[in-house]
Amino acid sequence: MGEILDGKALAAEVRAEVGRGVAALVESGGPRPGLTVVRVGNDPASEVYVRGKRTASEGAGIAAVERHLPETTTEGELLAILDELNADPAVHGVLVQLPLPEQIRSTVVLDRVSPAKDVDGFHPDNVGLLVQGRARFKPCTPHGVMRMLDAAKVDLAGKEAVVVGRSEIVGKPVALLLLERHATVTICHSRTRDLASVVRRADVVVAAVGRPEMVRGDWIRDGAVVVDVGINRLPTGKLVGDVEFAAAKERASLITPVPGGVGPMTIAMLLFNTLEAARAAHAGGPSEKTR
Repeated sequence: MGEILDGKALAAEVRAEVGRGVAALVESGGPRPGLTVVRVGNDPASEVYVRGKRTASEGAGIAAVERHLPETTTEGELLAILDELNADPAVHGVLVQLPLPEQIRSTVVLDRVSPAKDVDGFHPDNVGLLVQGRARFKPCTPHGVMRMLDAAKVDLAGKEAVVVGRSEIVGKPVALLLLERHATVTICHSRTRDLASVVRRADVVVAAVGRPEMVRGDWIRDGAVVVDVGINRLPTGKLVGDVEFAAAKERASLITPVPGGVGPMTIAMLLFNTLEAARAAHAGGPSEKTR
C-alpha cells in the first residue's frame, strides 16, 4: 500500500523557507518582494484562487496586490496595465489569472508580461530557458511536483517516467524537468494508443490530463510513484484527481492525494519564484538560474 505524499505539509515548509528568505533580503537592504495578480471578470474559481495566493503571499512577507478589472476590459486596456506593472520597480512578480474573457487573447497577454517578472514561467523566453536546462522561473505546478519527488528522495536517474497530458502549463514542462533529472520520459495524450500499457511500464506516473480518474488503478505497476496533478469536481460535489486513487494506492509505493497533494505546492512555488525575482532585481538584473 502506497505512502501518501503530503503536499500540505511540504508546502508549509516551502512557505516558511520563503518567509525566511524574504526577511533576510529585507534585512540586507533589499526590497520586500512584490507580487501583483491581475484578475479580469468575475469567475468564481478565479476569485478563490487569487484570494489563496494573496493570503499565502502575505503570510510569507510578500507584498501582494490584486488588480481586479471588469469583465468588459479590452485587450488594449489590459496590455497597458501590464506595461505599467512591468515598469514598476516595486513589483517583482506579475501573474495574470486565467481564464480571461473571450475578447482577450491569453497568448498576447502572457507574452506581454516581462520575462523578469513572469513568475508563472509562461513567457516564451522563460520556456526557452527551461528547454535549455537553465530556467529563470520553473512553472509553479511542475516545480512543485519536482520538489515533492525530491522531498520523498525519489531517484529519477534511469527511471521510466510517463506523463499523461501535454499542456503548456504542466505536461510539457514537467517532462522537461524529469528529463533534466535523467529520467526516460514518455508524454501521452488523447491519441496515445493503448494508454494502459504505456502507463503500466512506468516507474513514475505524472497524471495531468484533466479527466476524473482516467488513469485506472490497475494500470499502475507495483511500486510505482504516482503524482496526480488533476483536480476534478464530480456531480456529487466530490473532488477527485486524474487517477483512480483507492485502487492505485494499493499498487503504488508513493502517491499524492487529491485534494492536499500537488495543489498546495503550486502556490508555494509561486512564492518561491517571486522571492527569486526580487533577489535578481536587487542583484541588478534577471537571474537565469533558480533552484
